[in-house]
Amino acid sequence: MIDHSALKFNQMAIIALLVLAFLLDQLWLVAFVAVVMLVGTWWPAAGLFKLLYKHLLKPQGIMKPDLVADEQQPHLFAQGLGGLFLVISMGALATGLAVLGWVVVGMVIVLAAVNLFLHFCVGCYLYYQFARRGLRFSLPGWQ
Repeated sequence: MIDHSALKFNQMAIIALLVLAFLLDQLWLVAFVAVVMLVGTWWPAAGLFKLLYKHLLKPQGIMKPDLVADEQQPHLFAQGLGGLFLVISMGALATGLAVLGWVVVGMVIVLAAVNLFLHFCVGCYLYYQFARRGLRFSLPGWQ
């Protein structure tokens, strides 16, 4: 069972912080979100946004659990892709390719928003399409 409220808070935090990074033109904030996403992909139990949900928002009753029969791997794959896209955007921003860097950040924001508001995870879809073709992605912490 996967708590979709934790996933939703993760998406909300990603969107909010990346919009703030764009508005304030702060590369370090993009880097922060990228690190949080990649660490949470590699080691799911250490995902900062999910930890905030689990230890703060859920116990305080700010968000209620939404347990759904689901698999963790597609969501982690999608998060990892988002983190990799943010690494690409950081490289572009750091080397003076600001338009490219912010467009890539915008893509991550849009994809997280599509997942949050339309309940369609593009990264999960890609995960399943790769799996149908015999390509399986997994990290040790995904088991």
